[in-house]
Amino acid sequence: MKQKITFLFLLTTTFLSAQISYKGFIDKYPIEFVSEVYSDGVGSGVYAYTNYDTPISLSAKLKGKTLVFTEKDKNNKETAKLSFENYNAKSSQLNGIWKDLNSGKELTIRLTKEFDLEKAYDMEGKEREILQSVSFKDKYFKLIISKDKESSYASVSGVKIFEKKTDKLIQKFYVECQLLGIGNISIDDYNFDGIPDFSVYEGGTAGPDSTSLYFLYNPKTGKYFESSFSGSSLEFDSKNKRIYEHNQCCAGTSVTEAEYKVVNNKMVLLKQNCFKLDIKLGKLKKVKCN
Repeated sequence: MKQKITFLFLLTTTFLSAQISYKGFIDKYPIEFVSEVYSDGVGSGVYAYTNYDTPISLSAKLKGKTLVFTEKDKNNKETAKLSFENYNAKSSQLNGIWKDLNSGKELTIRLTKEFDLEKAYDMEGKEREILQSVSFKDKYFKLIISKDKESSYASVSGVKIFEKKTDKLIQKFYVECQLLGIGNISIDDYNFDGIPDFSVYEGGTAGPDSTSLYFLYNPKTGKYFESSFSGSSLEFDSKNKRIYEHNQCCAGTSVTEAEYKVVNNKMVLLKQNCFKLDIKLGKLKKVKCN
């Protein structure tokens, strides 16, 4: 099955009404909670019980003044709702109800704001950590978020990998990546060895393409390492063990497509096709690659 590794690029953080990290409780159970709600009232979120550290992804909808997060199972069936009446992104407290949609059981939610990523001016010289929506069976991720004096926006300066349940720091990587929020990290088997790896969204272009950093697992050391994998909008075909690249520029007038195999954890080019817009024909025409 071909796995496409792309993300919807957030044009600017201006469209965010809130991207906030909280800590608190569902009933007596401590949790970490991150919300991303956009100006149109649609968003997403993730939370994890502190004792287990497995992130649970949520979809969000702001209806009037009530913010509702929906939790689904692997079959896309709705299993729970987290509702917050009189939602205010500026409030330091967030109180609501968690409801099991199968049994009807309800539990109270009490959250305290840790930080708001939209307020980058408050982050200069500081580091924040934000939970990610994906995890391994025994490990989970947090991004390190920071801001320097020259930038108007916060960015991703590192990634931490923790052991679930113990919260032991396993590894830490320094990166320079654009901030998406809870969806900066993706998991897949990038070198086709049967062991899941992870990637970090690096950035988008003026067109539809994006790039990521790819970290592969070394079974001998039990650690991850940053690979030399690179390219635009890479797709990973685990069935045929091939990597496909699509690179579009110049308002779609120039397109490059390439196919790679993996040898010793490196991408090896198998073939490449290049296309340029033929103005007379009004369509792309295959040309010789430079």
